[in-house]
Amino acid sequence: MTRRVLPYRIPAEDVIAANAWLLVTEDGDVVMPEALPDWDYQMDLHLRRTVRVDLDRARSQSGLPIDAALMLAAVWTATGSNLSGPAQHVRLTEKGTNTVEFNVRLRGADLGGLLLLDTALVLAERRDDARPSSPRRAGSVLWSDRESLRLQGDAPQFPMAVIDFALTSFPEDAAWHLQISGGLESATMGSLLLLVNERNTVTATAFGNAGKPRPVDRIVLSAVYADAARIMIEHALNDDDFAEDADFPDDSLGATLLSLFDQLFPGQSITDIRLRQRQSPALFASDLQAAVKIFEVSS
Repeated sequence: MTRRVLPYRIPAEDVIAANAWLLVTEDGDVVMPEALPDWDYQMDLHLRRTVRVDLDRARSQSGLPIDAALMLAAVWTATGSNLSGPAQHVRLTEKGTNTVEFNVRLRGADLGGLLLLDTALVLAERRDDARPSSPRRAGSVLWSDRESLRLQGDAPQFPMAVIDFALTSFPEDAAWHLQISGGLESATMGSLLLLVNERNTVTATAFGNAGKPRPVDRIVLSAVYADAARIMIEHALNDDDFAEDADFPDDSLGATLLSLFDQLFPGQSITDIRLRQRQSPALFASDLQAAVKIFEVSS
């Protein structure tokens, strides 16, 4: 295990006993897996974790006085949304061994990509009386670890909202609408929005069940994914700045579209696919349908 070298003393690893993060489901708690294959942005996450800290040893091995206040904190980061925030923190002023129960709920709308969960034991407040070799600044890290959860699913991986299309300019009987705004340099999370018509109960129910989809839900989600992929690829091909040699910022709309293009048309050039789209739209539509593997049942 790689251990960071800090400019102050820190306790031994065995001072903290951290259990694995647990994912709370309808069927009970399970150890957090590496990935959630059926996750989508409407699926909130409920996570739990137990951490035991030997406070006396943590303080003594760090060169801190017995009354030094510590804090155990958990922080989340989602690479897909570029959002992060505090999950929970607990101030520790007692002596002996203290058990902390983390109970965290995260909104699906704030997540996406890789979810990183960082847990750290830190100095709660500045210690002006600390020894030269001891931590003195509030927030000085005495111990930390990180676990991750890849969020992926059949539903398109961008923000979505369920609304009543009758209150908008969209056709009242449409099932969904993918909204794309901004240029290729714009951030993906601010450029894409999938709107689902709550009046279309089949589609709205499919997204509501995305965490545990029925066969009919999988069919609906597959259709939405195929249509969203078509709209995104057509949007990209209609922009002349979309090219193989383009250098788009990370997490930008252009970078996302390039990644999608490479996934759907591996080994093929943007120029060739653009010509096919313009010269034979029907053939291009069939190629795209095959590329997204519409209605294919995951094994």
